[in-house]
Amino acid sequence: MNIFGKSFTRPSWIPKWLNIPLVIFFVFIASLLFLNKEYNFMNIIKYKKEIKALKAEIKANEDSALIYEKKIQELNTDKATQERIVREHYGMKRLNEEIYITDIP
Repeated sequence: MNIFGKSFTRPSWIPKWLNIPLVIFFVFIASLLFLNKEYNFMNIIKYKKEIKALKAEIKANEDSALIYEKKIQELNTDKATQERIVREHYGMKRLNEEIYITDIP
């Protein structure tokens, strides 16, 4: 092989399949995976764990939202439930009715 007018022979310890463009390609890929500050391999793993945790939180919030929607629907349709909540939480009473509040659980 002739490089810049000088003869070059490959040392015996370098494999025949290894060439300069291949080495440059692997160095480039390694730099993308490990040396990039924001999107290196460790950050990608961290981001995937965070995404998984956030998806689990979204699912839990959707489940609780369904429970609250069911309670709202029940309040809108059931008069007995409305009366029970008004009496328990707001201390309201009917006309000519006396209420005694105690600290006994």
